[in-house]
Amino acid sequence: MIESPYVGDFASDNHTKAHPFVLDAVAAANTGHAPAYGDDAWTSRLIDQIRSEFGDQATPFVALNGTGANMLGLSLMLGRRYDAIICPDTAHIATHETGATERILGVKLITVPTSQGKLTPEDVIARLGTPENISEVQPKVVSISEVTELGTCYTPEEIAALAETAHANGMLLHVDGARIANAAAFLGCSLRQLITEAGVDVLSFGASKNGGLVGEAVIVLRPDLAEGGPYLRRQMLQLASKMRFVSAQLSALLTGELWRDNARHANAMARRLADGIADLPGLTIRWPVESNAVFASLPAGAIEELRSRYLFHVWDATDNTVRWMTAFDTSPEDVDAFISDIRKAVKG
Repeated sequence: MIESPYVGDFASDNHTKAHPFVLDAVAAANTGHAPAYGDDAWTSRLIDQIRSEFGDQATPFVALNGTGANMLGLSLMLGRRYDAIICPDTAHIATHETGATERILGVKLITVPTSQGKLTPEDVIARLGTPENISEVQPKVVSISEVTELGTCYTPEEIAALAETAHANGMLLHVDGARIANAAAFLGCSLRQLITEAGVDVLSFGASKNGGLVGEAVIVLRPDLAEGGPYLRRQMLQLASKMRFVSAQLSALLTGELWRDNARHANAMARRLADGIADLPGLTIRWPVESNAVFASLPAGAIEELRSRYLFHVWDATDNTVRWMTAFDTSPEDVDAFISDIRKAVKG
């Protein structure tokens, strides 16, 4: 066994193992021969499950990773070389995808500063530009992340307001749902309420951060946008030949709401962590803890001491803000040990 040099890992929910039920599902799919490229029974079952969750109009496209899912989803929404995307300045597509949107899709990102990672209808309206001005790009898509990159959640009502604003101005709403499960678990709502009923047009449905092994899904909720999906998925390098093994994972997460159980536990562990350090002088929790992320500012010396034993990211070195992430397999004992060491480091 390869052992970590750290006593604890709070860096990312990408660092976790796959959920045992997911691995069981992959093993169960590993039998005999099956048609390739999604013409298999496992993918057919997944499509039925997704439509049960999101509505009969949902058209899913299984993809290989989150960035690829975002590029595929956005490509279905952008038809003109002068289109643009309005998004928060913290958006994953703007900060952590190596310029994929600009390089692959060839469109401009109009980024918006936000206080908690969340766009408002007013933010969108202020950046619409002038349709008749040929010197300006033309916004076509509003893209948000749910959960945001700062760990906060849009309510269904806030998403609906953004969708209404986008649609009223000839635009579409895209949701990067890498942690959509954590948002639904925090808000206590269904995926349909949070996405379909709120008016979202295209969703990237995350799995790998919530117990999956590899793979995501693009869920198109407007049938008129789905026609090019099969072609663009192949062109975007997101078509798995042995798709049954990816579909089996997503299917396992959607069976018995395993996705919600995993997310609810991860959220609870973040809440436990935040509650255990909230009273520490010299430590400030930066944003509301609404998912499985805790952002905190603390003395530089305490960060250095903790990072000698724990794996986590410094989010902003200018104000000593760190990000601590929990996951479906984070235990209360893991959190309590970390709380104890944080308290020692900050007091020291």
